[in-house]
Amino acid sequence: MTTQTIAFFERVENAIHDSSLQTALERATNRFVTNRANALAQVDDFEELRTRGRAIRAAALSRLDEMLSRLAANVEQRGGHVFWAEDGEAARRYIVELARQRQVKTIVKSKSMASEEIHLNHALEEAELEVVETDLGEYIIQLAGETPSHIIAPCIHKTREQISALFQEHLGMPPTDDIPTMTRTARTVLRQEFLRADMGISGVNFGVANEGAIVIVENEGNARLTTTAPRIHVAIMGIERVCENFEDLGVLLQLLARSATGQKLSVYTSIISGPRRADEPDGPDEFHLVLLDNRRSEIIGGAYAEALMCIRCGACLNACPVYQSIGGHAYGGVYSGPIGAILTPLLQPELAEVHKLPQASSLCGACQTACPVKIAIPDMLLRLRADAVAAGKADAIEQIAIEGWKQTMKNPVLYRNGGKLASIGTRILGGRRGRIGWLPPPLDQWTNQRDFPAFAPRSFSELWEERKKLAGEQKNRRTGEQENNRTGEQ
Repeated sequence: MTTQTIAFFERVENAIHDSSLQTALERATNRFVTNRANALAQVDDFEELRTRGRAIRAAALSRLDEMLSRLAANVEQRGGHVFWAEDGEAARRYIVELARQRQVKTIVKSKSMASEEIHLNHALEEAELEVVETDLGEYIIQLAGETPSHIIAPCIHKTREQISALFQEHLGMPPTDDIPTMTRTARTVLRQEFLRADMGISGVNFGVANEGAIVIVENEGNARLTTTAPRIHVAIMGIERVCENFEDLGVLLQLLARSATGQKLSVYTSIISGPRRADEPDGPDEFHLVLLDNRRSEIIGGAYAEALMCIRCGACLNACPVYQSIGGHAYGGVYSGPIGAILTPLLQPELAEVHKLPQASSLCGACQTACPVKIAIPDMLLRLRADAVAAGKADAIEQIAIEGWKQTMKNPVLYRNGGKLASIGTRILGGRRGRIGWLPPPLDQWTNQRDFPAFAPRSFSELWEERKKLAGEQKNRRTGEQENNRTGEQ
């Protein structure tokens, strides 16, 4: 059963009560947050770096057509091929047809959220092509038959013990949860896949327009093997992931590594500018760059264009209290966390209950604080909520409740009397503890997770009026005393 066949709130409920998931999330997100904080402490003025990064991303989006044309022209000048994919179907069709024309049988892939977005693996497997993920996290979830649950850590939802069980079942590894042993087991299997693969497919962290180059950032070295060992390299790049020159790239790389994993720079940063030249011993014979639109051009210039500034570091996921509680699969789409709650409705609006994703936020602002390019995520989440209501997708009971609240707030008498009744009723239900353990539906969605506090005996307005009255009495008393003193002196 896929996550999309389960209702959104049911996925959330399942995640909250999954003890293994909670253990995995706590271990991983705490580590990411701590590493990021330590990395930022070593930068003299990280806020200035964020400001520069935001300006670079904004400039790229404002001149996207120009930069993409320059990138494509320079790639082709260096012997590469460029395909403009209007949507996921066009991208899948191009890659499958290319594989068939070149008689490809085996494909290795490095980590690529864009390929996940267009469900590329499924299309390749339907074409009877063997596809092997080579990023360790992606490889683990491929063995498990799952999808990524985090932008940079695909298997963040799995514990070490669960991964050990997978390797024992699929790779014949002896029972152990020793991380070096498990890593060595996977590496031994994957090295053979690199050697026999006909095609390598990668994502793209950034495209550099002036250089006709793509940049891939990683820590394992699998992407470098994916892009050099097979005879054909296909790179899939969302059209927004472009910058102008190497100077801009330097700023973005500093932000990406520190925000994603807490490193000054990732272990491997590969800059690829076409296929192998005649005088080069290594590299692919063919290089194909797929520029993926998939609704992005519709977002440019609109109310949500800022979401395309995202550099896919995952910092907003790690900082988000909601993501820390429910993980990535509860969101149901490819992109999860705060930025995923924006990108999924924009890029994949056909997913069931997609309008509910922006509700998966406390609007605490931790995501915007963590974002290396200062994306105003809470603002866009609120706007998406409003869009859902305007489109008539709000639940009927929610609409009734909001309308009742609106009428109450507009009527002072109704507001005061309603508050008094709520105070009396909740204090009776709360008993001596002053906290209510159960409320009827739909209010039980609150009490299923926490107690509901009883209303105060007196409202703020009543306390304020009492305070003003007391202050007036004290003022009158002092005035009277001063008058008496003056009379006595005379």
